[in-house]
Amino acid sequence: MAELPRRTRFPVAFGGMLRDGAVHVSAVAGARTRHLQGLIVAAGRGLGGRAVVETRPRLTLDYRTAKGITHDYDPMVLGEGIATLFAVPVIVAGSARGVLYCGSWGQAPVSDLAARPAFAIADDLAADLRSQEDARRTADQTMAPAVQEELRETYAELRRVAADVQDPQLRARLTQIETRLAALSAPSPGIRLDAGLSPREIDVLACAALGATNGDIALSLGLREGTVKSYLASAMSKLNASTRYSAVATARRAGILP
Repeated sequence: MAELPRRTRFPVAFGGMLRDGAVHVSAVAGARTRHLQGLIVAAGRGLGGRAVVETRPRLTLDYRTAKGITHDYDPMVLGEGIATLFAVPVIVAGSARGVLYCGSWGQAPVSDLAARPAFAIADDLAADLRSQEDARRTADQTMAPAVQEELRETYAELRRVAADVQDPQLRARLTQIETRLAALSAPSPGIRLDAGLSPREIDVLACAALGATNGDIALSLGLREGTVKSYLASAMSKLNASTRYSAVATARRAGILP
């Protein structure tokens, strides 16, 4: 979400994923108030709800007087002082999965230069979602979800334990076990990616794969949170991934993670 203000020149950005027929705003960047926090937008309602139903971007240069939308969310949007609002749906397989909003406090025309980065970020997010869903489908075909999750937790715990082992022979044996565990759920055992990930980068990715935050990972591995961010950024770069989730998905497809 932080990329939107930097790349589109809109000062405010917010958005979230579609769940139970509504977009649940989970991230806000650049806002001056807390009015947008926790906003839930029903499909078909407001600007973002229209974008979901129509599966295309929607724009209003003057939100307060816009006639083509419902005004269910005026207290939140106008409470932030937003005038121009741009809503871009995240489309996967022809269906909206979420919405990214860009807003400004004054009325301003939206040029192609400002709109294109928003489209690109929405496309990147859609690609990440497709990767996650493909990985989940493959995992579901190979083993039960509960078993898969237990395997991943066991793998992450083994990496945490092995990181503290000083004996090189024992460490090598643990590494062999880790490799065998990762291979158990690899969707294509014959395909391997030589990404050159360091042991610590794999440790951090293994924790991120379980949904751990940077703070959780730092506490678990005895690292500084800033160090965790650096390892994640390096791993994402080596895996050519734009987010931690796509990095995890790529690592799983390559057999680096279970």
